[in-house]
Amino acid sequence: MSISVEVWGSFACFSRPEMKVERVSYDMMTPSAARGLLDAILWHPGMKWVIDRIHVCAPIRFTNIRRNEVKDTISARKAHTVMEKGGEFYLTTPDSIQQRAAMVLRDVRYVIDAHFEMTENASPTDNPGKFQDMMRRRVEKGQFYHQPCFGVREFPAHFKPCTQYPACPEELLGERDLGWMLLDMDYSDPENITPHFFRAVLHDGVLEVPPMYSEEVRI
Repeated sequence: MSISVEVWGSFACFSRPEMKVERVSYDMMTPSAARGLLDAILWHPGMKWVIDRIHVCAPIRFTNIRRNEVKDTISARKAHTVMEKGGEFYLTTPDSIQQRAAMVLRDVRYVIDAHFEMTENASPTDNPGKFQDMMRRRVEKGQFYHQPCFGVREFPAHFKPCTQYPACPEELLGERDLGWMLLDMDYSDPENITPHFFRAVLHDGVLEVPPMYSEEVRI
């Protein structure tokens, strides 16, 4: 069962893993980010999303911003104390906040073509038609489990059903090599989670996403 969802927003950051200090976005949405966005709309243990292709429907534009990021986490001991004795539960010290530069995308718009596969956790009452109807209703009504975003939570994503593919931006006509891109994380072995990469090439603004375990994918 397949579905096409049009998504757009003011900013996006799909961070390149090779950039350790400052965040630098890929040129477009990654398949893992697209899967995460669909999971935000509809997630169920009985099914999993598989991204087939991503259409880039707006010119690729970058901008530089600075963002405040929290570098610390609240300790389990403090959480336990607050639960027992009450009090406030947040980080406020300037030492816990750091400002980092980021090169992000602006004015993004994509169409995600995806399908879902049933998993071993599906119950006897689960079936493809049920999940297809659930996803269709949620996309049409703008419903979600948590706010879909473009890479980071500060950059929310809007979405709607795709009834017609937007025209490809003129600058993206033809072939455009985007280099190696993160496909997704392989969670088949919980003790050895590994990233998978593939050579991303746009053809008239369309990125064809290879299967996770195909010969095109590298670890």
